[in-house]
Amino acid sequence: MKKLGLTMGSLLIVATTLTSCREEKEKEVIVKEVEVERKAEPEEEREGILERTAKEVDKEVNEEIDKKIEEIGDDN
Repeated sequence: MKKLGLTMGSLLIVATTLTSCREEKEKEVIVKEVEVERKAEPEEEREGILERTAKEVDKEVNEEIDKKIEEIGDDN
């Protein structure tokens, strides 16, 4: 029985060693390049949200400055 157990154990070790060292087939990945047409974007869409917000704030500040200048009037 000892010989049968040792033989089975050694066969199991040899079998796992041989099966675990097999080279796996590499899968071929094909990448196809496609050209994409870019639409001409208006100036506003190319700007980020910070730039658009800054322009709106500048516009409002300039309007208020113009109002204050008109209230002060001409000093001459």
